[in-house]
Amino acid sequence: MQVTSVHHIAIICSDYERSKHFYVNLLGFTIIREVFREARQSYKLDLQVDSETQIELFSFPYPPARSQSPEACGLRHLAFAIADLDAAVNDLQTKGIEVEPIRVDEWTGKRFTFFKDPDGLPLELYEQ
Repeated sequence: MQVTSVHHIAIICSDYERSKHFYVNLLGFTIIREVFREARQSYKLDLQVDSETQIELFSFPYPPARSQSPEACGLRHLAFAIADLDAAVNDLQTKGIEVEPIRVDEWTGKRFTFFKDPDGLPLELYEQ
């Protein structure tokens, strides 16, 4: 098997409209398609991240809460490559999104920071 790229990342949210606003209006991802799946009483929103990567945003009635332990098994965080970290942090902060202090990766020397989506999913900005 030879994987060529990541196609999509699936995220389940607790409040569909709030998360849709966050990912589309605040982070600026483009909507590819939005469907309501009647049988599951669930929305599925496909968002374009870059030319190859998408986010699938799902809503389900009464999803269980995310584990608050950062070292629990499963997805730890989602990281986005960014060209200008300072500009990105400023943009998020002007939109009222709390951002952690910028840190430096001890192995690569690259700068990064974290912020959270409306459900507390850790999102990272990693300067390229």
